[in-house]
Amino acid sequence: MSPAEMAQALRAGRTVFGTLIVSPSPRWPEAVRGCGLDFVFIDTEHIAIDRAELSWMCQAYAALGLTPLVRIPSPDPYTATMVLDGGAAGVVAPYIESVEQVRALRGAVKLRPIKGRKLEGLLDGAPAEPDLDRYIKNGARNRLLIVNIESVPAIDALDDILAVPDLDGVLIGPHDLSCNLGIPEQFDHPDFLKTCETIFQKARAGNVGAGIHFWGTVEQHARFLELGANLLIHSADISLFQRHLRLELAELKKTAGLEEGSVSSENVQI
Repeated sequence: MSPAEMAQALRAGRTVFGTLIVSPSPRWPEAVRGCGLDFVFIDTEHIAIDRAELSWMCQAYAALGLTPLVRIPSPDPYTATMVLDGGAAGVVAPYIESVEQVRALRGAVKLRPIKGRKLEGLLDGAPAEPDLDRYIKNGARNRLLIVNIESVPAIDALDDILAVPDLDGVLIGPHDLSCNLGIPEQFDHPDFLKTCETIFQKARAGNVGAGIHFWGTVEQHARFLELGANLLIHSADISLFQRHLRLELAELKKTAGLEEGSVSSENVQI
């Protein structure tokens, strides 16, 4: 799926599927390619990936037809520009709580390469010259802007955030959101689910994609779809590896007649 196709799908309410990629291994794109994904989510907020590694990852996945979305470490427009220069097809900005943050990111992602006073003028509604206007809009079609909604202040500002032009999607960070709600990691809690539904429904009413990154069961993902999500990031390469390695080792030890012993039930969450 191309970036333009993904942006169109999000706005039209069609569901798109991705997963978090942690490993920069050059063999990973080949393994991921045939799994039925529409995009990959690469996180530089919590994962130690340097700029050169990130660029190689983005270029490789893009060449395979998988849109690379990169979460930047902070909602900083200069960092957004940097990852786009490296090959990212879209930016996910963490812990957004204000219209001003989204407005600045819109300038970096959707109005690039304009900067300085001219950019401020465009963000304030000044018209661009016809040739420049066509140039900007043509480029913006192939770059996605998605923001993380992870707190009560973000929800309070959500109507105004969704009114910012060119926003392609909002993405719930369930761990941070549950903590901000005072119910850490209680992802089945009625308050958490109701908050997710509010975010999804408001976004969809505004023709903006609505999503969540979650590492739980298929049944839990189905519930988020029922609540209105159409952007699903399922688990992560490291979490899926951990889960399946644990299961297969337990089966092998059983076959070998060995006691399994103590095995941690903790799951990697990012």
